[in-house]
Amino acid sequence: MTQSLEAFERAGSFQLAGEAEGEALVFSHPLSFWGGVEAETGEIIDHSHPGLGRNVAGRILVMPSGRGSSSSSSVLAEAIRRGTAPAGILLERPDPILAVGAIVAEFLYGISMPLVVCDIAGIVSGDRVVIGVGDNGGAVVRRA
Repeated sequence: MTQSLEAFERAGSFQLAGEAEGEALVFSHPLSFWGGVEAETGEIIDHSHPGLGRNVAGRILVMPSGRGSSSSSSVLAEAIRRGTAPAGILLERPDPILAVGAIVAEFLYGISMPLVVCDIAGIVSGDRVVIGVGDNGGAVVRRA
């Protein structure tokens, strides 16, 4: 995994506010947590996904959107509880199902995982990414 050399800092919108830092895991295909991610380990188990065998735990997951099903929210919430979820998720498009999972985990377990909608172009797997809160309360995404 090589880091891209181009610096970036961009604004985004929070679906769930928070701060996180981690290694980017970037996919051009959406990922479903229901049947796609093992909540006990964070491993991608969807045999049709290009990330099969990769692990999302502690990473900044970057993808265009989630891929349903509605049960993805419960799998994400459980992964957050277990500590096997991504440190944060960056999406090109809002995803209400992933937002529900992150919100439920924050409410039930007091564990926050930021979910941000922003321009993901130029972020590559291996980049060290920081999600922060800007002066206006919006998301700021930058390379560490």
